[in-house]
Amino acid sequence: GGALLLAFGLMAALWEAQRSGRGQVVDAAMVDGVGLMSSLLHSLRAAGRWSDEPGRNVFLHSAPFYDCFECADGRFVSLGALEPQFYAELLRRLGLDDVDPAAQHDSRQWLALRERVATRIREKTRDEWTALLEGSDVCFAPVLTLQEAPQHRHAQARAGYLQTADGGWMPSPAPRFS
Repeated sequence: GGALLLAFGLMAALWEAQRSGRGQVVDAAMVDGVGLMSSLLHSLRAAGRWSDEPGRNVFLHSAPFYDCFECADGRFVSLGALEPQFYAELLRRLGLDDVDPAAQHDSRQWLALRERVATRIREKTRDEWTALLEGSDVCFAPVLTLQEAPQHRHAQARAGYLQTADGGWMPSPAPRFS
């Protein structure tokens, strides 16, 4: 909560000092950073889409379309089909044609549907789901181990990891500059 807020504050203060010739005191308390990170939750509550009741919120392992699910091989896949078109594609690809995509946010149906999604995901290995879903509009990703992540084609294309002297991996510095 505090580091990103401090880094942003320092950059803004440096810019202001360069622009106006006056420095700034940067007050970047961790509690303020945590509050900012909860902005999405507050906006969901204001829109009537957040409940204090367990099992009723998209981001707390409740929604059947936004979580990690175990596959037949004990590995996991991640689903994040928040938007209606992605959710409809998820249902289609899972063969859940009897589920009404328009009822996506009816949390009363989530528990039963979540079990159906989990059962379906357990029918194939992570790599089988990857072959079936990667590149589609399902909003899917295989959950990779720390050893697998540097080998993923997207990470390699971006040079996202550096190999260490002992043969391990560490994330490349970010952000990158010209």
